[in-house]
Amino acid sequence: MATRGPYAKGVAKREEILTKALEVIARQGYRKTSTRELAAAVGLSEAGLLHYFGSKEKLFEAVLRARDEADTARLDGGLDSGLDGALNSGLDVIGKLGAVVRHNTDVPGLVQLYSTFSAEAGDPQHGAHEYFVERYRRLRAALAEGVRARQADGTMSTAADPETIATLLIALSDGLQIQSQYRLEVEPGDVLDHLLELLGAG
Repeated sequence: MATRGPYAKGVAKREEILTKALEVIARQGYRKTSTRELAAAVGLSEAGLLHYFGSKEKLFEAVLRARDEADTARLDGGLDSGLDGALNSGLDVIGKLGAVVRHNTDVPGLVQLYSTFSAEAGDPQHGAHEYFVERYRRLRAALAEGVRARQADGTMSTAADPETIATLLIALSDGLQIQSQYRLEVEPGDVLDHLLELLGAG
């Protein structure tokens, strides 16, 4: 049975806000995007906008979650909210990570938001701390499975420890996101590809 009434309208409005926020932040950056501007873009007051999320921090955490979901949908499964489905369907999660790294060059504002929040959320008291704990846990598990799959089909060296390589791949991906904000002169996706070549079964 379809959900109707005020609840359904609230869910739809929340989705509208997140869609607009992804678009605006990707284009002009996290620091240059105000909640007042986002509110105006969806026909709400600033207080009305925050009503749907509880606080500015929760709004931006929701934007990061929406970014994960958009990456998953665009890549036909594979990362974050779609990890379990990716593992069960045999998708190449490492390949999907590479596609996300390449896509990030097109959304610098979202990279800025992610980098800022991932640094601030290192404080256990930060509202997004548990989001990042769970995100990294799931991503490490999926990438480790991806390493094992590549080892099994002979495309990655069996000398590589899956959990260690998974951790290194995340560190590389996140580090490239940070460096890309400082006039990085190489394509981040090419850097990831180079590491994977070095880890090959040669």
